[in-house]
Amino acid sequence: MIPPGLKGWKVVITRPRAQAGSLRTLLEAQGAEVIEFPSIRVAPLDDYAAVDRAIERLGEYRWLVFTSQNGVAAFVDRLRASGRGVAELGRVRLGAIGPATALALERHGHRPAVSPDRFVAEALVEAMAREDLRGARVLLPRALDARAVLPDGLRALGALVDVVPVYRIEPEPGHSPRALRRLLDGPVDCVTFTSSSSVRNFVALLGEGGLRLPARTIVACIGPVTAATARECGLSVGVVAGAYTIPGLVDALSDRAGRRVPRGAAR
Repeated sequence: MIPPGLKGWKVVITRPRAQAGSLRTLLEAQGAEVIEFPSIRVAPLDDYAAVDRAIERLGEYRWLVFTSQNGVAAFVDRLRASGRGVAELGRVRLGAIGPATALALERHGHRPAVSPDRFVAEALVEAMAREDLRGARVLLPRALDARAVLPDGLRALGALVDVVPVYRIEPEPGHSPRALRRLLDGPVDCVTFTSSSSVRNFVALLGEGGLRLPARTIVACIGPVTAATARECGLSVGVVAGAYTIPGLVDALSDRAGRRVPRGAAR
């Protein structure tokens, strides 16, 4: 029997508290001691007028494209708030970035027509390039202030893209540089990041406290976009998941620990 690959490791999770459960479960299955220190949270918008107007015209769109589970949840909430139901999703073709976003749609009874495995906007643009998007209206509900890669890429393919915010990401309240200092005073082996915003807000706390990650602490990122942000913020990245998913991140960290656990056991 192969022992847990992360036994004795202390691993910090920085993703939103409400979404930390799956990562915690997989890390603990590998033997890690997990510390939740969310650097961000998903927050509602002050004004939903733009997305509500888009929902009223949903039949005018050929495609509805989601970039995250949060986007699916927030859009479905607005559908219901407007007196509509998830059946409305069947009026358009659906696109989704990554398996988790696709699964969120499937839980509402709708399978996306396009869903690349890689959880990056560039992968969805590549997949959508196989479709005829010339003149097609595309609705893109997503986080406020998200990257321009996806809408710009779809427009380059000839699509008419409407971007509407449905939620925002903000720093997790209640954390202080003092709390972070106490966390880092312990023997932390790894800090995990699953989004660029989680990196930026964690590094901002470091800066406020005049702190640096200990040299022995490994920075582990869910994919290349998050890793690039970490490097831009001055962090040394030790692990980047090959599969840009939560299980992929745990697999990559287990590899880094030097004891590969069979893929099935990590999922």
